[in-house]
Amino acid sequence: MKLLAIETATEACSAALWLEGALADRHELAPREHARLILPMMDGLLAEAGVRLADLDALAFGRGPGAFTGVRIAAAVIQGAAFGAGLPVVPVSTLAALAQQGLDRGNTRVLAALDARMGEVYWGAFEADAEGLAVPVGREQVIAPEAVPMPLGDGWYGIGSGWGAYGDALRTRLGGRLGGFDAASFPSAREVARLAVRDFAAGLAVSAEQALPVYLRDKVAEKPKS
Repeated sequence: MKLLAIETATEACSAALWLEGALADRHELAPREHARLILPMMDGLLAEAGVRLADLDALAFGRGPGAFTGVRIAAAVIQGAAFGAGLPVVPVSTLAALAQQGLDRGNTRVLAALDARMGEVYWGAFEADAEGLAVPVGREQVIAPEAVPMPLGDGWYGIGSGWGAYGDALRTRLGGRLGGFDAASFPSAREVARLAVRDFAAGLAVSAEQALPVYLRDKVAEKPKS
């Protein structure tokens, strides 16, 4: 399996190349620089591996939720590359990619939360499948931290910028169900690639025109107060 993945839905910008189980990546924390960085990252990985875009089996991208501009960049870049090379695309949840980092640390239940601004978080609960890869528990949503759905059981681990922005409210809401959290991690193309390889094998790839972003929220900014 040969697959190139990108993730630009947060302040972090990254690309990863999966070649028959070997994984190489480029990652940079660079807010508002994604449009400038992502194509050179992709080209650099392919050049280092001596692989052409047309040699790949598929492309993958973090389809959101996340920053509107970042999610749009990922979708546009991957659609253009897929159209040009005639490749299928695997859309991967940005929250699932973030949760995968928590699972890789030995946790079995992860609550991924990204700061959605306007007093809300992008929220998703995930557990590990038989291969240790993230699978959703319930639906992803944008919601006030005081109203996040209560997960079943305890031992949940939180990860993502939402825990930094609204950690107090989330800890109060979850109580003893929460075993710890990390507010400093960002989703990465490495995890997008790993999840995409699984999803590709499950037949979840789509055509370039169907590789659409997921925003969860329709509004970009708060309405002015009267």
